[in-house]
Amino acid sequence: MNYELIKNLKRRNIEAFYCPTAAEAVEKVSSLINDGDTVTWGGSATVRELGLPDLLKSRGTLNVLDRDSVPTPEEKQQIYLQAFSADVFLTSANAISEDGVIVNIDGNGNRVAAITWGPKKVIFIIGINKIAPTIEAALERARNIAAPVNAERFDIKTPCKIDGKCHNCNSPESICSYVHFLRNSRNKGRHIVILVGEELGY
Repeated sequence: MNYELIKNLKRRNIEAFYCPTAAEAVEKVSSLINDGDTVTWGGSATVRELGLPDLLKSRGTLNVLDRDSVPTPEEKQQIYLQAFSADVFLTSANAISEDGVIVNIDGNGNRVAAITWGPKKVIFIIGINKIAPTIEAALERARNIAAPVNAERFDIKTPCKIDGKCHNCNSPESICSYVHFLRNSRNKGRHIVILVGEELGY
């Protein structure tokens, strides 16, 4: 367990928990969501890898906003907007530094916007593969590991999709349009990190 990282997150006013396994992380996430809550998530591979969308829908006591369940871009846009008034927003991170800075990059900006403002509670589920020694290394990981994989996943036409390396491009479809650093949580209890002792996501 990375006690130092947990301590550094708490120093930044971010609640933090460690779960050795993915299964325990799923249980922890569920325990942090109350019956009656409105819940949604960004384009996180980790959230889907853990089966959280289906699990939350199966509870039957939550208002689940699932952008993957609607057929049109206009309906997806409505869910993006509704996310700002959700009780819980689930996400992961592209990287996290050992001193507790969470780094994310975004193409559309909806995910980093919701992390910054809006939902009452933001829960990050972060696998140990996302930990980087420094903020600089975290950004490097986000741009050269996470971004090329996500460009492939979303079929975005960028140079990194071709060779797996960041070109600091200005492509119209750039997946790195918005670069976000969460250094501190202004409101205690709003940002929660569940650090998982397994590799999850990209």
